[in-house]
Amino acid sequence: MGNRLLVWSVTASLAGFLFGFDTIVISGAEQKIQSVWDLNSTLHGLCMSAALWGTVLGALFGGVPAERFGRRSTLIWVGVLYFVSAVGSGIAPDKFVFMVARFIGGVGVGIATVASPLYISEISPANMRGRLAGLFQFNIVFGILIAFASNYLIGKYVDGEVAWRWMLGVEAFPALLYTVLCMTLSESPRWLIAHGNQREAGMKVFRDVNPELSDQEIESLADSVLASAGDLTTKAKFFTWRLRRPIMLAFLVAFFNQLSGINAILYFAPRIFEWTGLEKNAALLQSLGIGVTNLVFTYVGLWLIDRFGRRTLLYIGSFGYIASLGLCTWAFSVGSYGIVPACIFAFIAAHAVGQGAVIWVFISEIFPNRNRAAGQALGSSTHWLFAATLTLVFPKMAEILPPAAIFGFFCFMMVLQLIWVKLFVPETKGVPLEEMQAKLGIADQ
Repeated sequence: MGNRLLVWSVTASLAGFLFGFDTIVISGAEQKIQSVWDLNSTLHGLCMSAALWGTVLGALFGGVPAERFGRRSTLIWVGVLYFVSAVGSGIAPDKFVFMVARFIGGVGVGIATVASPLYISEISPANMRGRLAGLFQFNIVFGILIAFASNYLIGKYVDGEVAWRWMLGVEAFPALLYTVLCMTLSESPRWLIAHGNQREAGMKVFRDVNPELSDQEIESLADSVLASAGDLTTKAKFFTWRLRRPIMLAFLVAFFNQLSGINAILYFAPRIFEWTGLEKNAALLQSLGIGVTNLVFTYVGLWLIDRFGRRTLLYIGSFGYIASLGLCTWAFSVGSYGIVPACIFAFIAAHAVGQGAVIWVFISEIFPNRNRAAGQALGSSTHWLFAATLTLVFPKMAEILPPAAIFGFFCFMMVLQLIWVKLFVPETKGVPLEEMQAKLGIADQ
């Protein structure tokens, strides 16, 4: 692996670190926010989900700047949005300014879920694409871990009246660093060739990241990128019958990702642990354990993804989901709360090895070059639409439903996911991006 390939992949994937930190850091502040502004369950849900609604918007339209201005410029602006959001959230004088600031950060997260995996997949050789694109997910869970650790330390050592502001505002420092680092990236070679009309510049980047390839092989790679892009003088159509299979795969992998309950459990982890009788500080510490578990098993997933393949990891994750969520359902129904933390950790491990490791890699692989940004936007926006909806309604669900019913619903959805993986999901391991059309039966334009 070339040094530039690794450095550029790691740099782009740091958008995932800020994504994980930004979306989860609010978990330590959510109860304080509710009390400071005396929020009812509806307003509380809006404050908690404001970033996620911004994420839906960012994911829906994140493909536009990525296509028009390039992946690199888009990633730089993602860092700016994170910075503005962190500062605004930390100094917000009221709930409305707070929601706007969180919404802005969410837009950055949504665009990041389009542009970062897109960029990494487009600079990566096929045999390393899973591990390199998976760095985005690894950094998401690393950001989640650091957010849980930051919340715990700030909650322990900072005055309780302002601790929640520091929890949210501290993100400004890594956001600024990330923005500067993105300025050192080269543009995606596939974007340069297929969208920027810069064949020579694109071939130079291909040489930088594939130093072992001959000039003839680089020329052939550039030709295949142009062939996959099709006729660039006409507007690319996305919602067409020829793309029905990748569209449904992208939609459903994102749909099932959220209907596992992953974001609800991450966002409300301290509250869920308090349901089992843990004190507040112990619940925050258990939440830190979630972050550690997530990081360790995400590393396992990245180690396995180019060895076992995407489909196999989805199988492993599905069985793990069903077992852990099923046991949580049983534990809450009979009052055996002692096993709930272990089941939650097992659930996080199953997610990290399965859906967590696969989702962003898989979506970035299954669309033709010309439709890849739009496909990434579809998968990302679907993911965040359901994440936002679930986070919005979870406080109300917690009011009107017993925990056993909530976990039972998530378990049932994972049974449906297992059936979908068995019947419809193809294996994409080791397939060059330009050959994916034939693999999925997509007719040429």
